[in-house]
Amino acid sequence: MNLEKLELLSPAGDLEKLETAGVYGADAAYIGLNGLSLRAPQQLFSGDYLQKAIEIKKKYNMKLYGACNMVMRDGDFATLEKAIREAYELGIDAVIASDIGALCLIKKWCPDMEVHMSTQANILNSVACNTYYNMGAKRVVLARELTLEEIATIRANTNPDLDLEAFCHGAMCISYSGRCLLSAYMTGRDSNRGECAQPCRWKYKLYEEKRPNYPFTIGGSENGTYIMNAKDMCMIEHLDKMAQAGITSFKIEGRMKTPYYVAVTTNAYRKALDILKKDPEHYNLPEEVLSEVNKVSHREYCKGFYFGNPYADGQLVHTSDYVRDYTLVGVVTDYDSENKRLYIEQRNKFYRDDILDVLTTEGESVLLPARDLRNPDGEAMESAPHAQQIVSIACDTPFPKNSMLRRKCKWQEDSSNR
Repeated sequence: MNLEKLELLSPAGDLEKLETAGVYGADAAYIGLNGLSLRAPQQLFSGDYLQKAIEIKKKYNMKLYGACNMVMRDGDFATLEKAIREAYELGIDAVIASDIGALCLIKKWCPDMEVHMSTQANILNSVACNTYYNMGAKRVVLARELTLEEIATIRANTNPDLDLEAFCHGAMCISYSGRCLLSAYMTGRDSNRGECAQPCRWKYKLYEEKRPNYPFTIGGSENGTYIMNAKDMCMIEHLDKMAQAGITSFKIEGRMKTPYYVAVTTNAYRKALDILKKDPEHYNLPEEVLSEVNKVSHREYCKGFYFGNPYADGQLVHTSDYVRDYTLVGVVTDYDSENKRLYIEQRNKFYRDDILDVLTTEGESVLLPARDLRNPDGEAMESAPHAQQIVSIACDTPFPKNSMLRRKCKWQEDSSNR
């Protein structure tokens, strides 16, 4: 286990999320290049926008990887060449590709460009890993269907200079290595070109051909079943086993998630990896680290395929709802040390005297009552109801800019008081 090589890789769907990843301790972040990635709705990283991303990555001394991993057709290569040359000139650290032809062209256009093969390449064995390495790939993002035992075998049979990356947290796709045709078939939106409508999260019922008015329940609940709805992955308790198997880059899924999601997950896994590096033989996480991953919106968690096929335990058939125990209510913008007031950009409604949970940019979680809530004119307020309004509260602690303020959801508070 090479502890020095261990990397925390966070998602960044736009500049705010990229900045958040840097603030909360990511070693690297991944973005989508010019509409060529599998997250088409995210902000397009090209031109001045990509230049700003490069500046942010330098500011936080982290690496930046650009995804161009959609399924390529001949008409896409002109766009790909432009994006690759631009990214190379601006100083991106690597690009992520899934197409073997794209790999060949990237190495032709920019021989020094570091290329990572995407999980979409469906890499499940050491022969494929070595083949991609011999073609110029520096890293492979292993298929999510592999077990830890299989990953250890791959590591033992591949060139030691080839980096292995794997997902440690986030949403799971029902289709093998994300190669899904459902969205294109049902909606005309091709998931393999970044336009997935997520029909796997929809509710389904079964009908017999001659009895269209009589739906049959196929498990789940009386309201139907979410038969293809996969649980989210969470491997924070098992990063030591991933590292022992040969993983050096730990990837968090979620470019389409919120900056708050990026902050919380990056912070939690940053702490976990630091604990692992400090004492790899006795990896044990304190409750305050474990609890953080439950403070973001998520589906029920599972361990993916790392300990074997999860079968039914990997599916959530009775609902597609998220678990939402905490709500982000604001982000710290400034602190007035003379008057001891904390200034907050409101994100969701909160009330005077609410008990807020502050996630600081140092990664600490601190409880803070929202005392003496005031609007920009200094007038007292009962609540902060307007999104992005700057409000202030009395506070003796100078919490740094970009710290996140969240509150436990009302139903959670009510249930804990019973």
